[in-house]
Amino acid sequence: MNMNYNRKLKRGIIGGIVSILLILLDQYTKFLAVKYLQNQPNIVFMKGVFELQYLENRGAAFGIMQGQKLFFVLFTSIAMIGIIWFFLNKIPEEKKYRFLDIICVMLFAGGIGNLIDRVRLNYVIDFFYFSLIDFPIFNVADIYVTVAAFVMIILGMFYYKDEDYDLIFPSKKEQGKK
Repeated sequence: MNMNYNRKLKRGIIGGIVSILLILLDQYTKFLAVKYLQNQPNIVFMKGVFELQYLENRGAAFGIMQGQKLFFVLFTSIAMIGIIWFFLNKIPEEKKYRFLDIICVMLFAGGIGNLIDRVRLNYVIDFFYFSLIDFPIFNVADIYVTVAAFVMIILGMFYYKDEDYDLIFPSKKEQGKK
């Protein structure tokens, strides 16, 4: 076996294990939400600021596209395949790119966490509610995706430079030189 294959395998195994742990955490919190919040009064931690409130979300973020299960399942499945491919094939081995590994794992875990709900239940279980700003109710998988997207934007604006992107996405000219 060549060295590149071994590194990909190791990266895949570590990423897979971390993803599974994150997915299990998401699913466990949703189990607890069903057990303690479904058909129960909201649990208020800070009146007018934050509470736990059970919601069955049949749409996407902010409740858009209600009842579009097939679309969400197909879109998420394709996106997860893309994330796996990018994770294993495009992120350079250099330490500087470990942030991208973490982002991919978080996006994957968040996507799969909500996909499990959609396939199993036909809706996503949400339960965190910031009433202070009337923010849409969300869950742990949503936190993974949101944090990963935020970090990706920050890294893209302030950390990675053009030459870093050239290493990830070489132009046709660069590929010909290799």
